[in-house]
Amino acid sequence: MKDYRRLTEDEVLQLKSQSCLADDWGNVLVAEGFNSECVHHTRFSGEVKLGVFDAEFTLPGGIKKHSGLRHVTLHNVVVGDNCCIENIQNYIANYEIGNDTFIENVDIILVDGLSTFGNGVEVAVLNETGGREVLINDKLSAHQAYIMALYRHRPELINRMKSITDYYSNKHAATVGSIGDHVMILNTGSIKNVRIGDYSHICGTCRLTNGSINSNVTAPVRIGHGVICDDFIISSGSHVDDGSMLTRCFVGQSCKLGHNYSASESLFFSNCQGENGEACAIFAGPFTVTHHKSTLLIAGMFSFMNAGSGSNQSNHMYKLGPIHQGTMERGAKTTSDSYILWPARVGAFSLVMGRHVNHADTSNLPFSYLIEQRNTTYLVPGVNLRSVGTIRDAQKWPKRDKRKDPNRLDYINYNLLSPYTIQKMLKGRSILKDLRRVSGETSETYSFQSAKIKNSSLNNGIRFYEIAIHKFLGNSIIKRLEGINFQSNQEIRQRLKPDTEIGKGEWVDISGLIAPKSEIDRLLDGIESGSINRLKSINACFSEMHENYYTYEWSWAYDKIQEFYGLNPETITAQDVIRIVKSWKEAVVGLDKMVYEDAKKEFSLSSMTGFGADGSHDEMKQDFEQVRGDFESNTFVTAVLKHIEDKTALGDELIKRIEHIEE
Repeated sequence: MKDYRRLTEDEVLQLKSQSCLADDWGNVLVAEGFNSECVHHTRFSGEVKLGVFDAEFTLPGGIKKHSGLRHVTLHNVVVGDNCCIENIQNYIANYEIGNDTFIENVDIILVDGLSTFGNGVEVAVLNETGGREVLINDKLSAHQAYIMALYRHRPELINRMKSITDYYSNKHAATVGSIGDHVMILNTGSIKNVRIGDYSHICGTCRLTNGSINSNVTAPVRIGHGVICDDFIISSGSHVDDGSMLTRCFVGQSCKLGHNYSASESLFFSNCQGENGEACAIFAGPFTVTHHKSTLLIAGMFSFMNAGSGSNQSNHMYKLGPIHQGTMERGAKTTSDSYILWPARVGAFSLVMGRHVNHADTSNLPFSYLIEQRNTTYLVPGVNLRSVGTIRDAQKWPKRDKRKDPNRLDYINYNLLSPYTIQKMLKGRSILKDLRRVSGETSETYSFQSAKIKNSSLNNGIRFYEIAIHKFLGNSIIKRLEGINFQSNQEIRQRLKPDTEIGKGEWVDISGLIAPKSEIDRLLDGIESGSINRLKSINACFSEMHENYYTYEWSWAYDKIQEFYGLNPETITAQDVIRIVKSWKEAVVGLDKMVYEDAKKEFSLSSMTGFGADGSHDEMKQDFEQVRGDFESNTFVTAVLKHIEDKTALGDELIKRIEHIEE
């Protein structure tokens, strides 16, 4: 604790001569080394503590300002060392201000009564009329919010989670706010009941009310011009800029909201981007991106999602109000002018084109296209597996993770193929085979729920899913047997045995975290029983699941390898493994070749339309190559070719290592 002393008579006289006033000079305490020359036109009220004013700030453009107080009213305020506070039109009340902080041209900064600073605010996500409220807090993860919003069939669990959040909110409630170290607040309107973390930069902001800005030295937060935030929490590393308006929103780590983006009753988790458009009651899981002025996201759950311009959904059928909701599973995208009438569920990594009003559920047919023709939804299953765009997306997400904060709130699994998506493909393959069996192999179209599937699409879908299943199971077995020189089938069998039983059965995607359902249930049982009763403990459980992903993944894959290839764990041999690896090699190379062909379309003659504006065919080609490069040297294309080469070598290496083992 810093030692403070009372002002000397000389200091009081000097302050008075510099147009300073105090209700009671005895309530103004100062640190050793305090220099009264740096305080002008200041009014003190209540208890005020002042640090030293030794440092100088250099502002953009080169102007220098010495720390101190000028033209400001302080009521119950602690000012740290080397702060510069000037031109506060109204006053600053009930705040502790850290060291090296610069505050200039602000209307008012105050805490009025007891505040939880945005913690415990109820956000009516997914259903605007209520029923799925998530209580936001500083430590909120996407996974925690997912459970609070969607597991309403377990009321005791929800009550426990609410009381855990309430405990946290009450523990952090205070009548005094804090502004951290190295904070800059410039040309800003009113700040009321807001806790501001270290290294925050707030410039030109209109209004901030009842919230927390969880900035720190490793991941500063920036709030920019024209921004209005009410009942909010903004996590580390995020930028909210250019007239964005947020009402009852949680903004996760390293999100970017700008260009007049408007959101209410919404949750945005790690690395989301929102610009120009509008969000209402959405659950935006990690990497949800929307850039366009004409795009409205409403009452939906998304993650790893890119919304095309003019994307729209309806949660209102003009009967009982806006009570409908929908889910687009991870990686699903919408094209320009797409529309979905909720309720609906779109499978993982699917593409939605056109207007869909028939409430389809394609969750067991991932990697599909949903295309509308004459008000009918046509489904093309599995086709997105061969799309160059899907592979590019999977590669770009880890690179676009901008989180610098060592304490990450969300545990994000980037894998395109995982037990979660492969279990869906296994179900999808069965669905498609059953459709073919029931309706006959020669049917032109098949009906699945409210969608139509063409004959060729159905047969291709089965083939695409089988390729992906071979690829995933082969990958898993190669990884498991990596780097060991086996001498017998017994050694191989021993190594193939999983390290744990956890992982068998169903898997779920809890908004970015892929985990066995059994482990999620174990956590929920712990919360219900009261043995897990802190936000910190809940997040530690998610962390553990994330850390052990590959251990659990192998338990699931080993189970499915036996089922899919009809093998007995007691009699599996090197030759069985070699057969699986050969199928895997065929699948990997086959899929990469399809991706390669898909990429080629981007370099076709029709793609060159508009290049070489005023010249001949040759100039068009040359212009195209200058802008886009040629096909063979394109970085993505070379990566695909390298992938074919590397994976072939990997499979060959394992075969070589075990082919000498006799049956």
